[in-house]
Amino acid sequence: MAEVAFSPAAHAPLTRSQRMVIAATYLGWTLDAFDFFLMVFLQKAISEAFGTSISAVSEALFLTLATRPLGALVFGWLADRVGRRPVLMAVVLMFSAFSALSGLARSLSELLLIRAAFGFAMGGEWGIGASLAMESIPAHLRGRVSGLLQAGYPSGYLLASAAFYLLFDRIGWRGMFFLGLAPALLVAVIRMHVDESPSFTAASAQPRVALLPTLAQHWKLALYLIVLMTAFNFFSHGTQDQYPTFLQKQHGYGTQLTGAIAIVMNVGAIVGAFIVGSASERIGRRRAIIIASLCALPIIPLWAYANTPLLLALGAFLMQAAVQGAWAVVPVYLSELSPANLRAMFPGFVYQLGNLIASRNAVIQARIAEDHHGNFSLALASVAGITAVILALWSSFGPERRGEEL
Repeated sequence: MAEVAFSPAAHAPLTRSQRMVIAATYLGWTLDAFDFFLMVFLQKAISEAFGTSISAVSEALFLTLATRPLGALVFGWLADRVGRRPVLMAVVLMFSAFSALSGLARSLSELLLIRAAFGFAMGGEWGIGASLAMESIPAHLRGRVSGLLQAGYPSGYLLASAAFYLLFDRIGWRGMFFLGLAPALLVAVIRMHVDESPSFTAASAQPRVALLPTLAQHWKLALYLIVLMTAFNFFSHGTQDQYPTFLQKQHGYGTQLTGAIAIVMNVGAIVGAFIVGSASERIGRRRAIIIASLCALPIIPLWAYANTPLLLALGAFLMQAAVQGAWAVVPVYLSELSPANLRAMFPGFVYQLGNLIASRNAVIQARIAEDHHGNFSLALASVAGITAVILALWSSFGPERRGEEL
């Protein structure tokens, strides 16, 4: 598939409606990630509360990721038919409610069921939010806004880190989950200030397309993107989900030191997302992904094998700058490649299918560590190194449609 020629449009100022769309979709992904990453910090406490292993509790992360493709399919399909805005409000309310219900679980089995439901709701947010934003802004801003939207993910992790640092010792793991009700407040913002996607509004009078035949027509593109997103999700979850547990179990760090290093880590992620997302407008989407993912390789020894908090924090900052730098391109890259009549469903669905394939990552890393006498360094370094290389190689074979009309 040939690269589409790119010629930036005149830099007209954003309208108030466009600014509100960007803010709402950024906040949606931020608060979604906040709810997800609360679980990452609480694995050790939950395992002790229910008298089980870290790997058993890690099944909650697996189930959250595994149910996200179904949510992406169902809610994306709805958003392509009734609109991005109302469905986005519905999924925000749902994942907020399931996050709070996690704090009421009476057993590990109940918690696993609730987290699976949370993942279903969470699966709808990313694709709908990305399509709403990309369809609402000028083409020359897509790379920058893509970096901003993807920075919402580490921003959510940063908020979860700060909450863990400040509140865990006071309210415990159950109280932490009740903080997940906060995203529900975003619904009021979306309801009052966010307009429907102009692309959806313009296309609403057109005949509806059949879902399965349209997917079948684009099966080669879907396969490429599913493999790409599998590598991406191993790259992010393989460097994030077990890192707090690595700091707690292998280094014996307490709540505040673990939270402080996680905060530094996510500042690095936000910086990387802004820089690489903006750079993708000049150097192209694929090239930005390749450069950022390869930059992670020389950082691995510092990130996984350093022995002091200062060096671990530096390694975490640099690693997440590379990881989320690569991820910064994903919202715009998938939106530009997606079929126009399935743009709310297709990006989220292929993304979450990749997530499904990579969803055993937390359990795999926990078991690698347990099988090697608690060596989380080995588990982290092996996954990060392998996936960085695969991601760079696979991206080099893909299409590029920078500046595609949305």
